[in-house]
Amino acid sequence: MAEALPVFLDVEASGFGAGSYPIEVGCILPDGRTLCCLVRPPDGWQHWDQSAEAVHHITREVLMQHGLPIEDVVCRLDEALRGQDVYSDAWGNDYAWLSRLYDEVDRVPRFHLRSLRELLSEAQAARWHEVKKEVSEALHTTRHRASNDARVLQAAYARLCAEQTPVCSDPQ
Repeated sequence: MAEALPVFLDVEASGFGAGSYPIEVGCILPDGRTLCCLVRPPDGWQHWDQSAEAVHHITREVLMQHGLPIEDVVCRLDEALRGQDVYSDAWGNDYAWLSRLYDEVDRVPRFHLRSLRELLSEAQAARWHEVKKEVSEALHTTRHRASNDARVLQAAYARLCAEQTPVCSDPQ
């Protein structure tokens, strides 16, 4: 029986750098189920970068109308991911944005955010971007959204594992 795939997470944000914040968090679980939450920014979160919006196509108005309160997003993430290692291909950014989300409600994540790089051999790391692009094209991911991006990450990792012998194992 094949090893279970790791959980992958992606965050869409209001922009980059100081003042930016998470606006959508998505993840894919080992069984292929996804969780995706739009985040309603609190009044103090004002940073907005039009170039970021041009990539993810999420407007501030959509967030205000359809986003969940931060406490709800945090509860959903903790419930789905409790005790698990969760991987990101942009650990530095995603860690900062998740920290901002959790700090806002004075909580800490019940899961461990880790870098994708911890899972990859040198050979896999060298092929990562190429395989990720191939997988994205094969999955026809036209929307740049958090859960779609997490699905691409997990599928690309699975493809890299299938290419090597022996099959990738649990990083623990």
